[in-house]
Amino acid sequence: MGRFQRTTRKLAQRINLNYFERPHPLRRWRLLLSLALPAAAVLWLGWHGAARDNRVYSSGALSSAHAVLAAECGLCHISRAGVFREHANDQACLACHDGPIHHANQTFTPSCASCHAEHRGPVRLAAISDRNCTQCHANLQARSGPPAYERIIEGFSARHPQIGVLRTGKGDPGTIKLNHMLHMKPIRVGPNGPITQLECEDCHRTPAMNEPWRFAETKPAITPAAAKPDPLAPAPTRALMTPPKYAKTCAACHLLTFDRRFQDNEVVPHDTPEVIHGFLVKKFAAYVAAHPLELRVVREPDRSVTGRPVPASVRVLTPLQWVAERTAEAEELLWRKTCKQCHALHFPSGAALPQVASSNITVRWMPQAVFDHEKHRMMTCVSCHAGADTSQATSDVLLPGIATCRSCHHPGEDAAGARCFECHTYHDWSKEKSVKGRYAFHNLLGVSAARAGEPSQAK
Repeated sequence: MGRFQRTTRKLAQRINLNYFERPHPLRRWRLLLSLALPAAAVLWLGWHGAARDNRVYSSGALSSAHAVLAAECGLCHISRAGVFREHANDQACLACHDGPIHHANQTFTPSCASCHAEHRGPVRLAAISDRNCTQCHANLQARSGPPAYERIIEGFSARHPQIGVLRTGKGDPGTIKLNHMLHMKPIRVGPNGPITQLECEDCHRTPAMNEPWRFAETKPAITPAAAKPDPLAPAPTRALMTPPKYAKTCAACHLLTFDRRFQDNEVVPHDTPEVIHGFLVKKFAAYVAAHPLELRVVREPDRSVTGRPVPASVRVLTPLQWVAERTAEAEELLWRKTCKQCHALHFPSGAALPQVASSNITVRWMPQAVFDHEKHRMMTCVSCHAGADTSQATSDVLLPGIATCRSCHHPGEDAAGARCFECHTYHDWSKEKSVKGRYAFHNLLGVSAARAGEPSQAK
């Protein structure tokens, strides 16, 4: 048994120490692959480089707004000497976008890419994280003087101030006298019309709504000149409500009648006192010319005032006298009753006509925020503007408070978005400057000028 014993030495003698000198299929394929794969990679990169297709070096797909730049990385990643890795810098962004700053008094200006991160697929670049906003607004500082806005804002659902106009306690600056509670109840249309329940849309609409107005005037006092369509006018939006207009929302109920001599409810134009005065003079002059017997004025006994001399029972006036008296009577009715029901009138000493205060209707209540009624059209008006059915004073501000907004806008999968960008913008686009184009199609699409059929152009 001893001579058949297996030892380590005997086993080692079975190994051919010159095995590497003999060819072997496995070693041959390993060598070939070690040479072929790097060569293929170099050829593949070289082929894309020759075709000027830089997408192989990309960190991911671009947003839909910048998808056309996918083949030309160098338009955003501007190379600098001695730097191997280049992030997109502000210089490249400003070549196409002006991007005005947020506020002239800000102490910190973030880079474009710190907020608008690319290579994340077809995302909306404006949909930034709240951290980009709260890095300043969580402890707002100013270059000089105290900040003009709320100093600490940590998020809409956390530490966020009340809506500005509600926080300050200022009332509605409008001068048109309106009782919302009265108009929210069933009300009579005109002096002798039916009882009707008004809807919010009868007075408040966005410019894009083109449905007929229920209570618009049927026969204007003065035929307006036909307005020519403006092909360059911006498309009407559904974001903000337009100020109510008398001709569209009030005329059917609040008639501007002025004299019982005129039939068919003829009314004065809803215009300045000067225009109304000229209209009355013209109307009465035409009337007395057609009815000359009206110049013989018979005193009405019931209009005599006790204690004063009794005027003559019959007076014969000239046309100018008759027109002047009838105009004065009509204006007394209009200034002291009809117009005064809605407008604030001032009667300067010695002036023949009153002054009408500007309506001062506020169109945009939140100048620092963006609100779109169209996106909230699934809600009833009073669900947000809850004070409308109880408000009796013009000075009441009927905006919903921030608690109402938080009913829908709060964190969670079952809620609407509550990030800063949903309501606020960073750049002050009112200060945007024009940008002169620098690129041709072949620059953006990564093709040669010869293939594009255009003259060569330096980048």
